[in-house]
Amino acid sequence: MGAMDAMGEPVISMRGVRADLGSRPVLRGIDLTVHRGEVVALLGANGSGKSTAVRSVIGQVPVSAGEIALFGTPRRAFRDWRRVGYVPQRTTAAGGVPATVTEVVSSGRLSRARFGILRKADHEAVRHALDLVGMADRARDSVGALSGGQHQRVLIARALASEPELLIMDEPMAGVDLASQEVLARTLQEQVASGATVLLVLHELGPLEPLIDRAVVLRDGCVLHDGPPPKALGQHALPGHDHVHPHEAAGTEPIRTGLLS
Repeated sequence: MGAMDAMGEPVISMRGVRADLGSRPVLRGIDLTVHRGEVVALLGANGSGKSTAVRSVIGQVPVSAGEIALFGTPRRAFRDWRRVGYVPQRTTAAGGVPATVTEVVSSGRLSRARFGILRKADHEAVRHALDLVGMADRARDSVGALSGGQHQRVLIARALASEPELLIMDEPMAGVDLASQEVLARTLQEQVASGATVLLVLHELGPLEPLIDRAVVLRDGCVLHDGPPPKALGQHALPGHDHVHPHEAAGTEPIRTGLLS
């Protein structure tokens, strides 16, 4: 029995998943398993299917073939969404509606609130989530007044407010200043230490590299590599640097890590 088997029930299971956007196939048969407590990075060039893959897991993109399960339950039957925290690619947190930082983060708690009424424990969870991302001092501010990095911290706090077991994050570091990247890396480290399972879409490993257990590299909607993070990525993808997967037959095309952007 390998280490993976010892981890028990997969938190995410994708088997032969295909998805189309319009008439264009975007996922062409993805197999991916994320076990409890793992931190898995999805890497690949733009258009490789990374975002579509995570959005198919949470049900935002319909699949045309294959099976997806969350916590052992087929996704179409899965209802316990409070166990899942999702951080989309950065957009306006308030969706154009004037809102304070606290209001945006509180919206992430509603999945746990009874009848949509926030009680003391809910307010405490919201405050704790803001503390985790270093935004407690901005709790009453309008999200419209925030920098890009602060905005991203608020979206992550919103996902953390429901105290999820599984965190799915789509390029959480994109367009975020270094100080915020370090805060986010530290926040994620604390979540992992407390037992969270994490699936991240990244275009480079950056400050999250020490946390990543496995890297899954997609190309044209297929899994090209699933295993240890490609060492050649380092802090930044090196243009034109080739990384040959050790299990590939000689003569197959190497991964060009410079494309991982």
